[in-house]
Amino acid sequence: MDPWVWWLVATGVLVVAEILTTSLFFILIAGGTAAAALVAALGGNPALQVTVFALVSLALVVGVRPIAQRHLRTPTKIRTGVAALVGAEAEVLAPVTGKDGRVKLSGEIWSARAYDGESEYEVGSLVRVVEISGATALVA
Repeated sequence: MDPWVWWLVATGVLVVAEILTTSLFFILIAGGTAAAALVAALGGNPALQVTVFALVSLALVVGVRPIAQRHLRTPTKIRTGVAALVGAEAEVLAPVTGKDGRVKLSGEIWSARAYDGESEYEVGSLVRVVEISGATALVA
């Protein structure tokens, strides 16, 4: 059997191992075996095949794996949209009561109400957004 076939078999085994472990290691080594298979198919000698395998595998493991793992550790609940405004500070533009008011929040003017329904906030005071209800910021 030709050497490139053995390298491809090794690639397949490593891909299956990656699927079973999801370690982001075996798939990168499989990249090295695939590169070695290409060198073998182009007629490279065995020493060149092993050298290409080692260099490509090392480059992938050292260069790609840390970046990939960092992306996998990104928090699953990244707040976006109006959910990202909860906890933000806002400036009162029109008196905020339990029924009405206006605040400047993230550079935009929002309608606002006091979160507890009773508090009142004067123009110029700073408040914190507790919740977003529709297009109204509930502040405290």
